[in-house]
Amino acid sequence: MLAWHFLPEDKRLGYGDGRLVEVGQTLECEGKPELCSNGMHGSVRLIDALKYASGPIVCRVEIEGDVIEGEDKLCGRRRTVLWMLDATRLLHEFACSCAEDALALVERPDERSVEAIAAKRAWLRGEVTDEELDSAWAAADAAAWAATRSAARSAAEAAAEAVAWDAVAWDVARSAARSAAWAASRAAERDAAEAVAWSAAWDAAWAARAKQNERLTAMVMQVHEKECE
Repeated sequence: MLAWHFLPEDKRLGYGDGRLVEVGQTLECEGKPELCSNGMHGSVRLIDALKYASGPIVCRVEIEGDVIEGEDKLCGRRRTVLWMLDATRLLHEFACSCAEDALALVERPDERSVEAIAAKRAWLRGEVTDEELDSAWAAADAAAWAATRSAARSAAEAAAEAVAWDAVAWDVARSAARSAAWAASRAAERDAAEAVAWSAAWDAAWAARAKQNERLTAMVMQVHEKECE
């Protein structure tokens, strides 16, 4: 079964395995495959694989042998890497795009969030220093916190600010699609009405995953095809 899988920069398996992964190589597990416990894992959708990523090396893989399918991942006895690429820059760009989508749903987004995304894009072009990006991160973080505390702002707005913050501070092993849920967890006290609103915002964020998956897959395939030219 075709799937996606991410590796750390050193291209070695985690969880104490340590084997170096190479294109065309087939790696096999010991014992019976079991989701989350044993086996060679991957995800049918790239956006789902990103959620479990240990680093920025994206691999197109084939998983075979007693395959077990879960909601957002699968595992089997063997996994063969068909091709791989370093998606570090691509993932930062993807996070910015997700954040821009989220802020587009807000009538008056916090200017700090808008500026933070612009700073990240400038950083990718080499026009902004790490220190300047850190300042933008701090401002976006403050905006996200302010949104979660403000009773005047909706759950969707607060979630959008959190996505913008995430685009600046993004770790490649974390999905931008989960930012709304993460933001919701930071607000410790809400009444029942607020809880319902946050639940709706969370659901909307997860619904957006299909669009995000299409975008991310297209971005990865474009880079892969260019490398094959």
